[in-house]
Amino acid sequence: MLRRLLLAFFCTALVALPAFAQSSDAEAIKQAMTKSAADWNRGDLDAFATSYKNSPDILFIGHKISHGYAGMLAGYKSAYPTPAKMGKLTFTDIEIQPLDAHFATATGWFHLLRSDADGGNQNGYFLLVLEKTPQGWKIIRDDTTAVPSKK
Repeated sequence: MLRRLLLAFFCTALVALPAFAQSSDAEAIKQAMTKSAADWNRGDLDAFATSYKNSPDILFIGHKISHGYAGMLAGYKSAYPTPAKMGKLTFTDIEIQPLDAHFATATGWFHLLRSDADGGNQNGYFLLVLEKTPQGWKIIRDDTTAVPSKK
């Protein structure tokens, strides 16, 4: 009887552990995204960029396709040269889907609140591919699409 109980316990633990890991990974990804929005909202693009893997292999798809961390950061600094142009960033409807123990996707909506003089509000959606690194979850692919605003 004890043997069956122990076997049942270990089988349950083996099934529950991956779900627990996925849940904690999803929470870690959401926390990383919350930090990146806070960095953005402080006007600190260098800190914001640390949510990306510092690698020449990362890919950013926006108005154009850019490769590499340096190009991604330069693109952000060119498009958002001042805190006013950066505005205030929020993410909503974030969904995390684990692909395996080291990769996951995140989808959702971004909202950028800015004055008309600084480019106006901007909204859109994103699909991120993230890699679990020793430094935490980092973006390795970013496909962000702005939705034209209604005027």
